[in-house]
Amino acid sequence: MIAQAETILKTTDLPEGRAERARELLSASVKLADHLLTESPAAALGAKGGQSTAKRGSDFYRKIAGLRKTRKGGRPRKEG
Repeated sequence: MIAQAETILKTTDLPEGRAERARELLSASVKLADHLLTESPAAALGAKGGQSTAKRGSDFYRKIAGLRKTRKGGRPRKEG
């Protein structure tokens, strides 16, 4: 679809240089789409590798597990 739109814009003359700007945006979108196809989203997210888990610490998860065992409900309120 992007290639077809680019072909149409090559043959169309729009006022105020709009066709050229549209072609620039379309070529940028092609490059972005190609980049997204080569990179795995899971790999980008997996690079974080438990940093926020480590930041919370084991006491946080111990407290959550205790709340689950006594059926007190959801997450504790944020302190601070």
